[in-house]
Amino acid sequence: METGVLDNPTNHICFEADASIKSILYTKEELDSAVANLGKKISNDYKGKELIVVCVLKGSVIFFSDLIRNISCDCKIDFIGASSYGCETQSSGIIRMYKDLDLDIKDKHVLIVEDILDTAKTMDYLIHMLKGKKPAGLKICTLLDKKARREVDVSADYKCFDVANEFVVGYGLDFNEEYRNLPYIGILKEEKYN
Repeated sequence: METGVLDNPTNHICFEADASIKSILYTKEELDSAVANLGKKISNDYKGKELIVVCVLKGSVIFFSDLIRNISCDCKIDFIGASSYGCETQSSGIIRMYKDLDLDIKDKHVLIVEDILDTAKTMDYLIHMLKGKKPAGLKICTLLDKKARREVDVSADYKCFDVANEFVVGYGLDFNEEYRNLPYIGILKEEKYN
């Protein structure tokens, strides 16, 4: 892997992966601010309700961890694993479930936390599957909303940013399991994935 330093306003550790990034889309500071604001909104909306916040593995883990620390109302957490990408850059359209919920969500308010709402095929599958468990309410929270690639009619109830049709990595988002540990979200150079 190449080593390099991006010329950017983010004061962060020099990562080997920096040389693979074309440009930074959202700095650590911008992410921190957006997640804090979203946490406040969710806290107000769910005050006094039984809330279960569900992390969609693996890409959402960093966003999820920061988000729940900014939610001040009582909540429980759980994890679910589903993907239609594997190690590819395009969705296969075939959803693979590899972890179901541990908690009973019947009559509870459920907030699904996703890293990026892209084609929304996986989210559509999760919504139908979770509705079968009879929650009191089911809403979607996403870090990034990439509407240009939407293939099914799913929209986010909560989101931090709208994003153009670029290949983005960092802050949990990956390409072939790399770049998740970057503290910012950047646009990956095309030669890295083509």
